[in-house]
Amino acid sequence: MKNIDRKGLIKKYIDFFKSKKHKEIPNSSLVPENDPTVLFTTAGMHPLVPFLLGEKHPQGKRLVNVQRCIRTQDIYEVGDEFHHTFFEMLGNWSLGDYFKKQAIEMSFEFLTKVLKIPLQKITISCFAGDKDARKDNESSKIWQSLGIPKNKIRFLPKSENWWGPAGKTGPCGPDTEIFVNHVEIWNDVFMQYNKNEKGEYKELNQKNVDTGMGVERTITILNNLKDDYASETFKPIINEIEKLSKKKYGKDKQDTRAMRIIADHIKASCFIIADGIVPSNTEQGYVLRRLIRRAVRYGRFLGIKNFTGKVAQPISKIYEDYEHMQKNKRL
Repeated sequence: MKNIDRKGLIKKYIDFFKSKKHKEIPNSSLVPENDPTVLFTTAGMHPLVPFLLGEKHPQGKRLVNVQRCIRTQDIYEVGDEFHHTFFEMLGNWSLGDYFKKQAIEMSFEFLTKVLKIPLQKITISCFAGDKDARKDNESSKIWQSLGIPKNKIRFLPKSENWWGPAGKTGPCGPDTEIFVNHVEIWNDVFMQYNKNEKGEYKELNQKNVDTGMGVERTITILNNLKDDYASETFKPIINEIEKLSKKKYGKDKQDTRAMRIIADHIKASCFIIADGIVPSNTEQGYVLRRLIRRAVRYGRFLGIKNFTGKVAQPISKIYEDYEHMQKNKRL
């Protein structure tokens, strides 16, 4: 596998899908405009909800971008090697254009031809089917036609291989996940359904493809690391925490967990603040306040105080390509 940095990965991904006639769309705010059922943009599809439901997108039926995201449902998992509240998601979309075959073929081409990931390191999962939707044998057959052995394809239930809706209702569907060395790296979602307020899954007239590849995890895998916090997207922040706490990352299990939580929560807080949110008792402001308070609590565990501004400083350097972040260099 080829070593690559954050900017390099994003450029390769965008350029690849542009070569497949996709148009690049902007990286949207963390505060969703088109979905009042959620507090934050949790995936690249959030700004596209109206277009996934049939509205015509001004840039066409094939789109690509990298989107900043916040997810807090796994907040208590943050502290291990790969869970985060803030992350960047690479995504490509088909709005009623290509479907399973081309989506899978393009994913496979990017991973094996552009990123040079060996075929033998790749495993796949597909949707096993249930009362709401049929088993996804079609995706399995496409993967096999590309050289993935049948014994490296697993069928899993809705809890594992179904995406969405992002809120209580909306577009959703079965997905096929791609694993490298048994770590999930990419998710191709086939939005065939719309979940309504009654909890019913109705077939969409417009079949869509929504894919997602996490930047942080992909960089970790491509650079042969086992810990996202050892990659360039976190290492400068961890270095600052080590300096302030006079503790060594990786030496003590509990100290290491505390450092990861601080790094993750301060990064997420910086991005939320940069999108105009301030700490409060409600909605996005409450989430922001909670993240800052948790970071401060784990700072006390490491014996450091009044540290948030110093820990935040490396973040603007890591993400210097986000212009709005440069205006918010103090937390």
